[in-house]
Amino acid sequence: MQVGFVGLGAMGAAMAGHVVRAGHDVIGYDTDADALDAAREQGVVPVGDLADIAGRAEVVIVVVATDAQSRAVVEALIAAGQTAGSVIAVAATNHPKTMIALAEHCAEAGVGFVDAPVCYGLQGAKAGDLISLCGGAAADVEKAEPVLSAYSRSVEHLGPSGSGQLGKTCNNMMHWAACVANYEVLALAKSCGIDAQAMRETLLKCPARNTTLERWDTSRFTWHQKDMDVALDLSQQAGLALPLFGAVDQLVKRLGPDRVRELLHEDEAEYLGLPIAVRSLREVTAE
Repeated sequence: MQVGFVGLGAMGAAMAGHVVRAGHDVIGYDTDADALDAAREQGVVPVGDLADIAGRAEVVIVVVATDAQSRAVVEALIAAGQTAGSVIAVAATNHPKTMIALAEHCAEAGVGFVDAPVCYGLQGAKAGDLISLCGGAAADVEKAEPVLSAYSRSVEHLGPSGSGQLGKTCNNMMHWAACVANYEVLALAKSCGIDAQAMRETLLKCPARNTTLERWDTSRFTWHQKDMDVALDLSQQAGLALPLFGAVDQLVKRLGPDRVRELLHEDEAEYLGLPIAVRSLREVTAE
């Protein structure tokens, strides 16, 4: 299959490389010349502009960062004459309403559209072990599936356009809630004299284990504000009160990789701007 990739940063290049190794012919475009050079090493054939992809690719994977970028790329592909019957799949994490609008725009041109955001981040992209959460018509998902499967352990069709992004939002909500819960749990252990890293390693053997805790050392705390904005906007539009996630939205903004490193590996750490006083459990319970 002739596959186009738009966005060949670290994620996009890794994903495209797996598609090449799955036996597809892959062409790619990025505004960054260095990214194009790196993708070439993965077997991707660079092209000069989006029109080259629009005229040749049966499936186009869009790996950009923002809703505005997704809109700009999809609209440019359609304007350049994206081939009728082809499918554009947006692998970026965007708002569901953006996907619904883009699906309608593509349909007017006879082009299929799938929102297919991924879980497991850069490490998953490098390993070809992502999960693609898809929204769109069944026929469009089916056409894109051989490409998505090249870099995914699982391709999940959740419903009509926007459903993939809704699924990603649900995943993100659990992730950020786990970030806060993990930090508070390990802060309690540390404050009562148990080494936080030792407690983490023990919890990974217990029912409290979660994927966020497992990957705690590599969590970069990127995109939490964007992710929670989407979650809370959807809940407001749905007329659904989510008080826990209102609190998560505020608390996760106070965390980051430096705070986690201090909590796990240094003598001094803080939470919500206050130092975590480290005492023995006997001292704590004596009060």
